[in-house]
Formats: sequence, C-alpha cells, structure tokens
Amino acid sequence: MIMDVVSLVTGANRGIGLEVCRQLAGAGHTVVLTARSADKAEAAARDLAGEGLGVHPMRLDVSGQGEPERAAKELADRFGRLDVLVNNAAIAYDTSQRASAADLGVVRTAMETNLYGAWQTVLGLLPLLRASAHPRIVNVSSGAGSLATMGGGTPAYRVSKVALNGLTRILADELRVEGMLVNAVCPGWVATDMG
Repeated sequence: MIMDVVSLVTGANRGIGLEVCRQLAGAGHTVVLTARSADKAEAAARDLAGEGLGVHPMRLDVSGQGEPERAAKELADRFGRLDVLVNNAAIAYDTSQRASAADLGVVRTAMETNLYGAWQTVLGLLPLLRASAHPRIVNVSSGAGSLATMGGGTPAYRVSKVALNGLTRILADELRVEGMLVNAVCPGWVATDMG
C-alpha cells in the first residue's frame, strides 16, 4: 500500500480516467477525481464509494480559463501538495475525418483539450507538484500519436496526441533537474464511450 500519496486525474468521470481512479484508490492513494461538471465528478465518486473506494470529486474543465489555478487553490487548502497528476482528459476521436478534408474547427477543439488543456493543467498545478517529495506527471497519450506507426485518418486526435507526446518529452527534460518524473502512457485500445 502506498499511503499519503495525493493523485489527481483529469477527465475521470468515465472510461480510462475512472479506471485509473479506481486503481489508484485501491492502491491507497488519496484520489481527486475530476470532470468538467461537478455533478459528473460527484456521481463517479459515488459509484466508486459503492465499491468501498473513497475519492474526492472536483470540477475541473482543463480547457477552461483559470480552471487549473482554481483547482490548485482548492488542492492547496485541502492537501497542501500534489504528488501525481494524470492528464487523462481528451476529446475528438474523429474517425470519420481525413487530414486531406478535415474540419479544422474540430482539430482546434481537440488541441484545446488534448494539448493546451493538459499543458495549462501542468502549469497551474506545478507549484503543488513542486511541494511533493516525489512528484509525477503522467500524460495519457495514444499509439495514434506515434510517428513511428502514423497512418491516415483521425487527424484531430492524432495531431493532438503527437503534440502531447512532444510536450511530454520537453517537460521531462526541463523538470528532471527538480526530481520530477514526466511520462506519457498508451493504455491501448479500451472499449470506452470515446473509443
């Protein structure tokens, strides 16, 4: 059991994020389950409570202006630090699109959440991560964002995940000197609402 580890998961009211919360809580972490809506975060927290797992619901729209800073204040008041940030929130699995005829509005929207949302969440929560003895940032990426296996289709999602992978590498290099680990993970295909 890992005790007294405070972990926050974005986009955690369903799918992969909910499962990450389930497993972290089961491992003894203090888990902050976030969703764009407080109601959805609270409903997901109730579901986990029904399984004997306690988590703390919080509203956090990663693409909302000032949202990470508001969340940081709430986290600071409740816990004083953050040990693990899991950037899971993502949108726009646009399998019906092709890059050669893409709706760039969909691409921009995907970038706002999948890249800029994760980035501004890191920036907003970085002071609390720096207060941890062993801080970690985990960006949930996808094989769809791998340049080594890149194919056609799903351009908004793929390009946003390529960019997230790049951001992960940059942050890992910059924050390593502070003892902060930054990684990206690919959970593989999972039967979720988005997948």
